[in-house]
Amino acid sequence: MLELTGVSHVYANGTRALDDVSLSIPTGMFGLLGPNGAGKSTLMRTVATLQTPTAGSIHFGDIDVIAHPERLRETLGYLPQDFGVYPRVSAYDMLDHMAVLKGVVSAADRRATVETLLVQTNLWIHRKKAIAGFSGGMRQRFGIAQALIGNPHLIIVDEPTAGLDPEERNRFLNLLAEIGENVVVILSTHIVEDVADLCPRMAVLAAGRIQLDGAPQDLIARTRGTVWAKTIGRDELDAARAAHEVISTRLFAGRTIVHVLSDDDPGDGFRPADGGLEDVYFSTLTRSRRSPVVTAVAG
Repeated sequence: MLELTGVSHVYANGTRALDDVSLSIPTGMFGLLGPNGAGKSTLMRTVATLQTPTAGSIHFGDIDVIAHPERLRETLGYLPQDFGVYPRVSAYDMLDHMAVLKGVVSAADRRATVETLLVQTNLWIHRKKAIAGFSGGMRQRFGIAQALIGNPHLIIVDEPTAGLDPEERNRFLNLLAEIGENVVVILSTHIVEDVADLCPRMAVLAAGRIQLDGAPQDLIARTRGTVWAKTIGRDELDAARAAHEVISTRLFAGRTIVHVLSDDDPGDGFRPADGGLEDVYFSTLTRSRRSPVVTAVAG
């Protein structure tokens, strides 16, 4: 269990990136959803001991992460948004080098570790290829391979599917799901579908604060009756925005499907939206813009 209590971080220029963040994250996949600039990467770097928060505490099991960051690093796997490698080195040699850095001293142990990870991430046939020649999805799978060295119990992946094509995204998400059965995996993303597909628990972070926390199905159930949908022409969108609190729009067959947030039936041809995690996410962001306070917490 990862426990964050009252975690805040203020940068030297006065920017408050995190504001009193408290979360309990159990074993399994946990989704952290938020728009760009919400503070997700700051929170991930803080948990990964790359920066010390201004206030608050972080515990992973019996480890006080702030007081003893070196203990967490021994059991941490981290795939940041941008990770650097030597591009002309082969995947095998790069993983072998990283295993040395992670303390795998025995050549036999390193060989077993590297070969197992290359097979697990479906990179075995590319093991002699320079990383510079990898596709985006292959690079992300290599990133997971390096994060898994040492059998970590806490794995953090920050925006891992951004820019991947659908096939590579599915392959990567299947790999994460397999890994996340027995360890804590935090998936930080702005892509709602990634969380919907993988995570039994999630939170929404916006403006540095946790706005919503719980099981996706419970949160979806709580949103029903507050989100309404209507199909309109493109030329009607401005009028809809003026009359209602629009949370999202999408095009379908040349028409615009608009979703609005309202505690009561807005009439005018709107019907209750079917409900989904996207409505939960967008309605939460809309409410967070009304007020800086936490909007809801679900068990």
